[in-house]
Amino acid sequence: MRHVVLLRGVNVGGHRIFRPARLAEQLQHLGAVNIGAAGTFVIRNAVTQAQLRAELAERLPFDTDIMICPSREFAKLLSRDWFGGRPTRPDIVRFVSVMSRAPRLALPLPLTVPARGQWLLRVLARDGRFVIGEYRRQMKAIGYLGNLDRVFGSSATMRNWNTITAIAKALER
Repeated sequence: MRHVVLLRGVNVGGHRIFRPARLAEQLQHLGAVNIGAAGTFVIRNAVTQAQLRAELAERLPFDTDIMICPSREFAKLLSRDWFGGRPTRPDIVRFVSVMSRAPRLALPLPLTVPARGQWLLRVLARDGRFVIGEYRRQMKAIGYLGNLDRVFGSSATMRNWNTITAIAKALER
């Protein structure tokens, strides 16, 4: 089974710096494909999640949360139009936060932050361990994004929707 690996909080603001392309080379026997600089990989060869987690932990020069998702979870995520056919806009970023596990809390969605005035963060939906939404390109929105793991009660790592589509392409190959 193929897997998608997402590392939390790497290569951000000078912390937990490493070279994802080098790690993908070290995991070549697993068919690893590096997607960008944020610690996102597609693993094409069959391996258990436990084996994959052990290999990653052994090779990373620091401790971090490692989210491993079977490719079928991403296929399900990509099978829906979460953004309602709305056109993309340069001032709005579409994202998916991947939780380490499915959240225990079932919050009413959509969730808009702040609740009054112009929204900066909008959580549109949750599907299993995926939280789908969009935010405005403003500094204050980043703070709200950082609180999503507390809101849902599970550690999370966020990826831009463009990264999600790049994952899909790598899984298709």
